[in-house]
Amino acid sequence: MSKQPNTVEVKILDKEYLVACPDDARSALLNAADHLDTRMREIRASGKVFGTERIAVMAALNIAHDLLERDTMSDAASDILRTMDTRLDQALEKHGDGETN
Repeated sequence: MSKQPNTVEVKILDKEYLVACPDDARSALLNAADHLDTRMREIRASGKVFGTERIAVMAALNIAHDLLERDTMSDAASDILRTMDTRLDQALEKHGDGETN
């Protein structure tokens, strides 16, 4: 598939933007734009933040926070799985492979 960028139109907070994007990333770009639009609309609807630029910054901070939190949770889950794997290996070594003849 071609990696040549094509122009994709996205609409965020009632404003249209043209973004260069390879064909194989078009769907991901549209999903990201939709997610950003949703977050910005939520912030605007709260009535606590005014101005498109401020709303965009708050949305970016919220999305970045969510991403970092997810990474931390993923690291913790990986640690737990490694510990469980080690314990399972130790149990199998101690009690044999569990096969009966």
